[in-house]
Amino acid sequence: MRRRFVTTRRGKAGLPPGTPIHVGERPLTPVGFTVFEYGPDSCIEHSPPDAAACIAIERTAPVTWINVDGVYDVTAVTQICSALGVHPLVQEDIVNTDQRPKAEDYDSYLYVVLRMLRSLPNGDGEPVAAIVSEQVSIVVADRLVVTFQERPGDVFDAVRERLRSGKGTVRRKGADYLAYCLMDAIVDHYFILLEQIEARIEPLEEAVVSDPHNDSPRAIQALKRDLLVLRRTLWPLREMVYRLSREGARAITDDTRVFLRDLYDHVIHVIDLIETFQELAAGTMDIYLSSISNRMNNIMKVLTIISTIFIPLTFIAGIYGMNFAFMPELEWRWAYPVTLAGMGAIALVMLRFFRKKGWI
Repeated sequence: MRRRFVTTRRGKAGLPPGTPIHVGERPLTPVGFTVFEYGPDSCIEHSPPDAAACIAIERTAPVTWINVDGVYDVTAVTQICSALGVHPLVQEDIVNTDQRPKAEDYDSYLYVVLRMLRSLPNGDGEPVAAIVSEQVSIVVADRLVVTFQERPGDVFDAVRERLRSGKGTVRRKGADYLAYCLMDAIVDHYFILLEQIEARIEPLEEAVVSDPHNDSPRAIQALKRDLLVLRRTLWPLREMVYRLSREGARAITDDTRVFLRDLYDHVIHVIDLIETFQELAAGTMDIYLSSISNRMNNIMKVLTIISTIFIPLTFIAGIYGMNFAFMPELEWRWAYPVTLAGMGAIALVMLRFFRKKGWI
């Protein structure tokens, strides 16, 4: 199915600003909630049944992470956001899954939205070619991080494992560092996608040179569309991470801002790789067109040589095929074999001439 770049917004037309209306695909899976309460010495994991249970958590731990899978449930999203004092415009952006990456600093919290890209595995465990794009909204407050995802499944398993095991420094730092870890996990997964894309480019380059076929343009076009999705995601993310790392926000400490500068370098690296792969994809299409043109030229050259050889032979056959009563050669005893031998000699002389010229 072809990926759409513009999400249908007919349901939002004419509504006042700040009206939370879900825009995007509605998955079949139910809404899920997970809560991590952690500190330097402990980590407690919950699975609340609903939004009310998430709100009821006292949040006595140094940092609390609430994750919501399923922003199509507008009631659950608004219930949690209203309890935290999140602005209605932010609530509208959370349920509208067609946002560009951005960061907005409010008085008591920071709102960050970015896109999580991943490839779904097939039955053999290998990633498929299509890239799944999903919006992730992060609300960072004092001792609290709330993430909103479109559907279950993400790239945060490594962060959760560090929280459970106590490895690294995430349990000894604040909520802003957890938000950085989540953004870093998303950006790190871009490198994995680029590795998969590079693995698709190499065989395509070999195929279009050695054996170009009808499926090559479709594969190249799918590759170019995936790269376009990545580029469309990374350019606004670059600006957003730069602002957080340089200009700062109330919810971001100076210690975490150093890590955000490193994240900015990763984003720049990904953008450079995307531009390189876009040039390779465009070059691969040019190579394919050149290979098809060369193959057509070779075919036309062979057909032209065959036609050129048969022109004098057809001329001789046409002369002796005329129905005139008086043709002196028709009465000769050896006229037929001599004519055939002459036609063969003409063909051989022409072939030798073409080879001497380097045409065949």
